[in-house]
Amino acid sequence: MFIDLLFKINYKTMETKIDIPDGVEVKIDKKLFSVKGKNGELKRAFDPSIKVKKEDNQIVISCETERKKHRALVGTTEAHLKNMFRGVLNKITYKSKIVYSHFPMTVKVQGNTIIIDNFLGEANPRESNILSGVDVKISGQSVTVTGINKEHVSQTAANLEQATKIRKRDPRVFQDGIYIIEKDGKPIH
Repeated sequence: MFIDLLFKINYKTMETKIDIPDGVEVKIDKKLFSVKGKNGELKRAFDPSIKVKKEDNQIVISCETERKKHRALVGTTEAHLKNMFRGVLNKITYKSKIVYSHFPMTVKVQGNTIIIDNFLGEANPRESNILSGVDVKISGQSVTVTGINKEHVSQTAANLEQATKIRKRDPRVFQDGIYIIEKDGKPIH
């Protein structure tokens, strides 16, 4: 009670509003949220304790409980919706770089997998999965992963990086691999 008097916070009205960008259609059917833009359509279901509704040209996200978990879900839901808006308007792009010093490796796309041949001189090729709705382009030493779903794009790039993880060797000497160098226009240092 003392903390509520000190800060005068009313947790029962925890809500946030997001403006819907131009060129995006939003439909809410019970707990299924669909976003449609020039690049495609994304659908997602959110936690039932979070209320998502459309008012005019805004999305209102709210919860009525005082639990910290539910208040945190409001911010998480807001971040997911902003990622969906950005994905259907401008595709999400991750860039990776192929690095080798000991054995020249070849990387190619076959269907829904990426095949990595001759990694550290290994006889068996390593494979990485490509998730649905994601395009992978390889040109020279760079790999570009694009799509409208940020989670699928980032997981595909992470799968590629994990496929070339080095075990039982000194990482200071063996620095071969495929490394993410740019996440959606932001370089990684």
